[in-house]
Amino acid sequence: MEDPPRWLAEYGEVPHHLAYPECSLYDAIMATVRRVPDAVAYDFLGATATYREFGHLIDQVADGFASLGMGPDDRITIALPTSPQGVAAFYAANRLGAIGVMIHPLSTAAEVERLITLSRSRFALTLDALYHRFQGALGHTPLETLILTRLSDELTPLRRLGFWLVQGRKITAVPRDAPVRWWKDLVTRPAPPGPRPVLSTNAMAGILFSGGTLGTPKGIMLSHRNFIADAMQLAAWVGLKDGDRILAALPIFHGFGLGALVNAGFITGCRVILVPRFSAEIVAKLVRKKQPNMIAGVPTLYEAISRDPNFRRADLSCLKAAFSGGDALPAPVKERFERAVVERGGSVKLLEGYGLTEAVTGVIVMPLHAVREGSLGVPLPDMLVAICRPGTDEELPVGEDGEICVHGPPVMLGYLDNPAATAQTLKRHRDGRTWLHTEDIGHRDADGFFYFRGRIKRMIKSSGFNVYPAEVEQVISQHPAVAEACVVGMPDPSQGERVTAFVVLKAGQAPSPAMAQEIIAHCRDRLIKWSCPRGIEFRSEFPRTRIGKVDFQALVRGELAEVAH
Repeated sequence: MEDPPRWLAEYGEVPHHLAYPECSLYDAIMATVRRVPDAVAYDFLGATATYREFGHLIDQVADGFASLGMGPDDRITIALPTSPQGVAAFYAANRLGAIGVMIHPLSTAAEVERLITLSRSRFALTLDALYHRFQGALGHTPLETLILTRLSDELTPLRRLGFWLVQGRKITAVPRDAPVRWWKDLVTRPAPPGPRPVLSTNAMAGILFSGGTLGTPKGIMLSHRNFIADAMQLAAWVGLKDGDRILAALPIFHGFGLGALVNAGFITGCRVILVPRFSAEIVAKLVRKKQPNMIAGVPTLYEAISRDPNFRRADLSCLKAAFSGGDALPAPVKERFERAVVERGGSVKLLEGYGLTEAVTGVIVMPLHAVREGSLGVPLPDMLVAICRPGTDEELPVGEDGEICVHGPPVMLGYLDNPAATAQTLKRHRDGRTWLHTEDIGHRDADGFFYFRGRIKRMIKSSGFNVYPAEVEQVISQHPAVAEACVVGMPDPSQGERVTAFVVLKAGQAPSPAMAQEIIAHCRDRLIKWSCPRGIEFRSEFPRTRIGKVDFQALVRGELAEVAH
């Protein structure tokens, strides 16, 4: 690799290197609390808290957790929307030396049990409305203590009443004798100060989940240093400063939401607008009312809000950065968003980037004032990116496609309890550095801009989220009428890829629209929303490779040919 890298010429005023504090993520947040105690830390459904109040909440939660027996190396599964409870619990666990395991709040009961078992979580925190998805995990998984919160717990009394009238009264009450602890008790009842162990910045702070080449979700172990470095790199790239407003409309179980929006905002002293539920109308109204300086999201977010009348009436001169990641950005989506911005007094461009959960989130991002057609941008400060011959450390020449390999301080510790997968992904090269092999294909140009070509993995990216075909196929195959299933991602202008299932029925079963809907309903009962197929295509048999495997690429080619005609 050249020294210095060619892409540094594109940095402008962004520093080439950053000084990362040797501390825990909790300590990094508390440094902001001490620096700007009276600044607004977050805005949640109209309720705000200063950094002093936010820091106090984190410590209250940590003391409450400690009173329940939580300590160093314990794991707590956090299944919450983007909310004060979710982020405070994550930082509170950090203070105790415990590890936050972030999962989707709408995970099915089966997924909850599997992920709690995989992560060995003794504690879990979720919404009262989701109690029924977690109660089965008590008793036959490592889960010992289930903590429930109401979404309204961190609202003012008046807003709490309004929430109850609109939504809260529709929630099924948790049985009085349920073996749970309540968030409100933890933060209102005095508890002895919990321990504050001295933590290495390289200790594990969180576990996020992603997918592997075989379609099985893997736990990604991330350190305090990983989270801090990722946040500082993104903040430096955008030029975030005290008081800037960030719209956090992505979920905190996602590296993009937790790293690029929440952590980057709180470490920098920004006002973070926490959005617990995404809809185009909600986000568009918040852009109009709250005037954020930075927004980030997947392409489907921009596709939706660009069409919303609230967004098209907003003063968009407030925006100084808008980033799209998690999936390829369709040109019509980018053009429509930028046209809406100009019409409403703004000038910001919608910039792409590249990242992966194994490095928290962003790795390559387009400079704010650069335009390079088709490019993802250049590496962030302290990140090295090489294009190598797949599976090797042989770096390829400029312009030649190869595997994208990444080195830098946000790169993960490894995969949870999976040394084989870790060794396959984290490899020491001849330069003495440990590189993350992404199994993604791309190339770079002579100026150091990088371009994405495709995925070695078969994993589907739908609306920015990972979909694991093997998991979906397994569920479909459990339907009594199904003999065989193959799941693929088909190109979609709004979702990036649309989950499509090809199905061979058992003898005596007839394909029909009703059967297709029955199979989709079967999936909806067992899979998270974006993993469910959007369409079912029936086949009498599947094409096969020479060794007898289903040739899913042939299915995709055949479907595209049919669409073309």
